[in-house]
Amino acid sequence: MTTKVNTLDSKLDPVTFEVLKNAFATAVDLMSEQILRTCYSFVIYSRDFSSALCDAQGNTVMQGSADIAVHVGTLHFQAQAVLEEFGDDIHPGDVFMINDPYRGGTHFNDVSFVRPIFVDGEIIAFSQNKGHWADIGGVVPGSFYVNASDHFGEGVRIPPVRVWRKGEFLHDVAQLVVSNTRSPEVAMGDLHAQSEATAVCEREVLRLVDRYGKDTVVDAMQETQDYVERTVLARIAELPKGTWETVDYIDNDPSTPEGMIPIRIKLTVDDEGIHYDLNGSAPAVATFLNSAYGTTHSSLYSGTKTFFPEVPLNSGFYRAVTADIGPEGTVVNAGWPNAVTGFCSGPHEKIMNAVFELWSQIMPERAMACAFNLEYLLVGGRDARTEAKPYFMWYDWMAGGWGGRATKDGSDATAPVFGAGLAVQPLEGQERLSPVLTTEHAIQTDSGGPGKFRGGCGIRKGGVLTDGESTVMSYCCDRSRSLTWGIEGGLPSIPHGVWLNRGSDDERFLGTVFSSVTLQPGDRFERPSAGGGGFGDPLERDPHAVLDDVIDGYVSLERAERDYGVVITTGDIELDEYFLDEAGTEKAREHIRANRAEWFAADAEKIAAGYRSGEIDMLDVIRRYGVILDWGTGELLAKSTEQFRESMQRRSVDHWS
Repeated sequence: MTTKVNTLDSKLDPVTFEVLKNAFATAVDLMSEQILRTCYSFVIYSRDFSSALCDAQGNTVMQGSADIAVHVGTLHFQAQAVLEEFGDDIHPGDVFMINDPYRGGTHFNDVSFVRPIFVDGEIIAFSQNKGHWADIGGVVPGSFYVNASDHFGEGVRIPPVRVWRKGEFLHDVAQLVVSNTRSPEVAMGDLHAQSEATAVCEREVLRLVDRYGKDTVVDAMQETQDYVERTVLARIAELPKGTWETVDYIDNDPSTPEGMIPIRIKLTVDDEGIHYDLNGSAPAVATFLNSAYGTTHSSLYSGTKTFFPEVPLNSGFYRAVTADIGPEGTVVNAGWPNAVTGFCSGPHEKIMNAVFELWSQIMPERAMACAFNLEYLLVGGRDARTEAKPYFMWYDWMAGGWGGRATKDGSDATAPVFGAGLAVQPLEGQERLSPVLTTEHAIQTDSGGPGKFRGGCGIRKGGVLTDGESTVMSYCCDRSRSLTWGIEGGLPSIPHGVWLNRGSDDERFLGTVFSSVTLQPGDRFERPSAGGGGFGDPLERDPHAVLDDVIDGYVSLERAERDYGVVITTGDIELDEYFLDEAGTEKAREHIRANRAEWFAADAEKIAAGYRSGEIDMLDVIRRYGVILDWGTGELLAKSTEQFRESMQRRSVDHWS
């Protein structure tokens, strides 16, 4: 672990320090460019990877400029795990691999390669690259087995293991790992590509040593961390001090009665730094939506860093941001052997958004409501388009909406907070690699949470299986019950969930967490990504902004009136002729103001019955009545409704004038 150091002493002149600090960033970004151009996996090519330069103790000196947020704060744990495992038995030309979540990793698909950098027989640094392999074994293609209660069904667990010894490739070790994946050729290609990327960083560091000397480069690594710690503490000195608390939820635990699973976070800011306390969070759930200690720290670091965008990220930042994540065995500190592959859709983004909410109270000028939840849809089987029928993994994630902000609307169709650099996969590439045809990919109307500043809009995407055999579908998501929430009076977004063959006699709502659903050629599936939550009272939104949203297709005519109290009439719709009815708008807003408290307190069972009969639509159920249902059957989820109403009362209702 990192330790406090004297941040006032400096052995370098300012110019040399600045040159080397930026040179470290360049070395890491060159590593990232190398992996982007040489990887075999389409997932890694879509930028699901990160890189870092660590010092001789494994502390992070610099991370990449476009790294995946979830990897932030875990790379130093993995470098330190290599040191712990091998100690003095580390040599020039060695390369280690690790994916172990219980040794500071993320989930099993994220495989890291760690290379020691030697000068004069002494380790001065480690270069590291982490990439998401499309498959790492386990029960289902893509290795996202929702029903896993422990890690044994999730894939190959790789503790720190040597794959190059003194420059010699240990083919048997590598073959043992990749042979347990469904695409060993792709995995072996990524293994070599990632290892070579760490060599690019090594060459850059050695070039700096040749020019500036070993001692200067080593000093610069330490001072780069000190600089970040000093900068963060200086920023904190300007901020209010105190303690703030909030709670967010995972939808449910299949082993317990109905009810959302709480993640409780307390933030304290004082002269010593920033401290988080996650004690009081729920026990680990009986599915794979748990987080190990590394990814929980990563969530806290990433959420905090969002409010300090100008500060570089390294272990100096981690010194200023500490956390007590509670005892092992909870949903935010799930030790071995709890299943953790779905942490990214479970605790990770709940923690990040809760951190956003807490910092929004400290820095109201940067306030932001909840962003949509990361989701993965995986379709895998045998590709019958060729005689060999190889395994395929159609591994898909969507963009969505970020929360409305203190002065502007949320970002539409944006990468998840999981990783703002994550690219949406090109549909043409997906269709070439897999027998899945995309049938629709468009903005989801009415998905942005209503507010004075609207949440960003999500996306709707559909697909159909064409020439697949022995094909199954799995989905990793959340927030069909713990809906993307607004703040300061803003309203929620929409539920996540996958529909199979919607509109046909055999349509099914599959929900947000499932595995091994059998697909036949011709089966159609679709799902939305949520938008962001709204910021501020929707009745305070400029009616002309609502009019623009209707013209753009972001808000429907019906929801403009029901959510915003804005009445709009139409002329020639093909010419975008929409007109604001100012008198009607004033009347509609008066009606909503006079009745919304009563609506919110309505009997939940009656609302559920109205939904089942078709008298009340889903968005009114959520936004007017604060009721949570099983969206497939219409059954009232009483405990979830109680929790959701408490959340909405605190974040929305209490702020209405």
